[in-house]
Amino acid sequence: MNTAISSHPLPSAAEAALARESSRVLSAYLQTRSDAQQIELHDDQGATHPVRVPVSALRLLLDVLTEIGAGNAVSIIPIHAELTTQEAADALGVSRPYLVRLLEQGDIPFHKVGTHRRVRYQDLMAYKARLDAQRHEALDTLAEEAQRLGLGHD
Repeated sequence: MNTAISSHPLPSAAEAALARESSRVLSAYLQTRSDAQQIELHDDQGATHPVRVPVSALRLLLDVLTEIGAGNAVSIIPIHAELTTQEAADALGVSRPYLVRLLEQGDIPFHKVGTHRRVRYQDLMAYKARLDAQRHEALDTLAEEAQRLGLGHD
């Protein structure tokens, strides 16, 4: 399944406020051990339609509402999605030429569809996790060194 990453507008203040309230209410009802919950939707005529939803989907909805409530735009990408180099670069927040360099150096696996490179989303996130871990390790080392030299704040 291919999913395009499009730029989404930031939520309005009213949308963010509604998302914060919705996430608080939803959070209270997700403290369950069942695999599914039933929610009700109301149509334009006021009729109620019950919908059974997996709790895992409601938890994802809670994550989305939390992000929107914080004023962030949100994209959902299936874990097995294949991204173009531009989509992958956008997901990492880097330029496309820089991403292509990472691919060609072997830092991130990719394959070709015709002449076009494709990156699996899960490979992209694995690279990001490795990079984040290296950054944390470097920060820890710097903090230890600063403490050893007495450069920390008292």
